[in-house]
Amino acid sequence: MSFVRSKNQIWRIYLEVNMKKLILAAALTAAASTAFAGAPGDAVIEPPVVVADTNGSSGGILLPLVLLAVVLAAAAD
Repeated sequence: MSFVRSKNQIWRIYLEVNMKKLILAAALTAAASTAFAGAPGDAVIEPPVVVADTNGSSGGILLPLVLLAVVLAAAAD
């Protein structure tokens, strides 16, 4: 039994290993390119937030005046 290999055998083993790596790389590249193929999805645009304005300057004074009237009415009894 001789474990000595000729240069031709070594070269053939070297090419076989490298071709397997090349085929694996090509298969992974093809799989990755098909995974990213296609059109991008539609962009989701959120509606703008609308802030309602108060219609007058007495909006903040109305509630304290009503509470004062209720307290005065309760105190008058």
